[in-house]
Amino acid sequence: MRIKQGTFSTLPDLTDDEIKAQIQYCIDQGWAVSVEFTDDPHPRNIYWELWGMPMFDTQDASACFTEVAACREAYPKHYIKVNGYNARYTKQTIGLSFIVNRPETEPGFRLDRTELNDRHIAYTMHSYAAEVPHGTRYQDSDGKGPEPD
Repeated sequence: MRIKQGTFSTLPDLTDDEIKAQIQYCIDQGWAVSVEFTDDPHPRNIYWELWGMPMFDTQDASACFTEVAACREAYPKHYIKVNGYNARYTKQTIGLSFIVNRPETEPGFRLDRTELNDRHIAYTMHSYAAEVPHGTRYQDSDGKGPEPD
């Protein structure tokens, strides 16, 4: 099951040229571009790790894509996304966000159902990735994963 988060979540993975084009779109809109990564892609996990500093004054998508490539090299088995932050007054929100890297195998989620009083039912999403300790969730075939943070 593929994680569906961000603007292009229902499309096939973007190519590097398509990623650069979307980054350039963010720059053309005057948005700051940032790169984030995580090994826990739960939909409510909105606090991904920030890769470097947000790029506020960058005018070239290639410079931002260099940061994407560096993050991919450092964390090849993590989810990596690009955000375009619209800092205009009265907006101040993410204008565009999309995943640019994902692990080869995605463990997915389980939906837990709990029956409460008065016929109420609560649903909770459980990430299978979270069953393994942080920093070792996407191990190599030799049993070695990334160094813990």
